[in-house]
Amino acid sequence: MIKHIAKSLAAAALALAPAYLAAQDVAVRAETLHTMDGAAISDGIVVIRGGKIVSVGPAASTGVPEGMEVLTAKVATPGFVDARTVVGLAGYLNQFDDQDQLDTGAALQPQLRAIDGYNPDETLVDWVRSFGVTTIHTGHGPGTVVSGQTMVAKTWAKTADAAAIVPRAMIAANLGPNALDSDKGPGTRPKQMALLRAALTAARAGQVPDEAQKKRAQEEENDLGTNKLDVRVWRDVLARRVPLMVTANRLQDIMSALRLKEEFGIDLVIDGGAESYRLLDQLREAGVTVILHPTMGRHYGDMENASFTTAVTLREAGIPFALQSGYEAYVPKTRVILWEAGWATANGLAPEHALASITIDAARAIGVGERVGSLSVGKDGDVVLFDGDPLEYTSHVTGVVIDGRVASRDVR
Repeated sequence: MIKHIAKSLAAAALALAPAYLAAQDVAVRAETLHTMDGAAISDGIVVIRGGKIVSVGPAASTGVPEGMEVLTAKVATPGFVDARTVVGLAGYLNQFDDQDQLDTGAALQPQLRAIDGYNPDETLVDWVRSFGVTTIHTGHGPGTVVSGQTMVAKTWAKTADAAAIVPRAMIAANLGPNALDSDKGPGTRPKQMALLRAALTAARAGQVPDEAQKKRAQEEENDLGTNKLDVRVWRDVLARRVPLMVTANRLQDIMSALRLKEEFGIDLVIDGGAESYRLLDQLREAGVTVILHPTMGRHYGDMENASFTTAVTLREAGIPFALQSGYEAYVPKTRVILWEAGWATANGLAPEHALASITIDAARAIGVGERVGSLSVGKDGDVVLFDGDPLEYTSHVTGVVIDGRVASRDVR
């Protein structure tokens, strides 16, 4: 009897579940289909079953199963990937209770998890999704030397656990004026670096080669209380299980981040990189990725030397990069990456490269290139539909599909 009641309740809950939770089998047909996995396809079709892409190609040779819904558009692209944002932790109201992107309680807080502060019901998540953003790399923003962890999430889900596809993506660190505060934290750049070195050195002291010592170290780690969660994080950084993402815009701060990478052999991602065009050889030699500041980011403070053409410069230098919406201190604390890509195109970045910077290149930059970023068989069914050229100001998003779910049919 109890099992029967439980089954009935489960069936009722499923029947009452909102449509956005239901996976769909759907196809998208576009006059121009940008797969980002080769040349654009004229009159192309992408077919999605069970949330995954099962076929992509010209309409003449790519069949659509009978009865499957077909969405049409002039142009379709992969779902956009925002490589760096605070959306979901920072809310559009800019009030105390919707601002979880920064805790100033300590200079180093690598144990703070983005997923614990992520609000999938936040209006900004819906807003960026309506402009084609299907995947976000979000988490703690600048303000302390280490502000916390980041996560990669899909923008359709209505619980943080369902949204998260990488619960811990990177550790967010900051150098320069973003984390200088003589009252609450380090007042100088040398102190910022000293704090990072001390944390990494302390964690490295527990890494020993002898098997018996390794076992004892593991037992000690298992016994660590909540006050030692940061040690576990730093050990993962040293083991290259998670990258350190350093927000750095000035040349001197980018150089300090590269120095840290060399000293400790860690994986490093540069966030911001306003003056990265001055360090092309060093960045290329270090093999780091740059999550470049928004093209239209305000050029003041440590971004006073930013350039509209840095994206082109990095591309020509062979340095992997992605564009981002970033973080703004004022409402609504985010931008639309499609517009940032459009401005990059207006300043010399080839259209196909601009699209790559918010699709496949962005996916690779945050470690999810095998899952999203291009319309390829086996990848997630994330597609954006347009009534014209995506990078043209007069064009509109006419539909958004995420994991095969039709997440939006609004014209934006």
